[in-house]
Amino acid sequence: MKISTKGRYALRVMLDLAGQRESGYIPLAEIAARQKIFEKYLASSLSVLSKAGMLDALRVKGGGYRLAKAPDDYSVYDILCLTEGTLAPVTCLEAGQNCENADACSTYPLWQGLDETVRKYLTGFTLVDVLNMKKV
Repeated sequence: MKISTKGRYALRVMLDLAGQRESGYIPLAEIAARQKIFEKYLASSLSVLSKAGMLDALRVKGGGYRLAKAPDDYSVYDILCLTEGTLAPVTCLEAGQNCENADACSTYPLWQGLDETVRKYLTGFTLVDVLNMKKV
């Protein structure tokens, strides 16, 4: 499993907005400058997050983006799944897949365990938790 720039940037943006929560709506240009992400690329990520109800968007002069909920209501897992599509380590564990060899596959339980471990680990962190982490 590898998290793409789309997922990493989305998480960074959500953390940025969580840290700026008291400032209201934050303009796209301000977020892009602070995170050093091209505005055009960032706009597509924000659109995905907004359509999913994770962000509120105000599209008027002086508008911008803000979190739709409290920062502790967002898990890292939910943000990454939304932007990545799946975090499953193998195709047969992706949503909607039905592996006809699952019963006979000797590695299937291994991949299920990895998938569950990743899900539990990332679900255990909210935006607040990540903001409070100490840099090593």
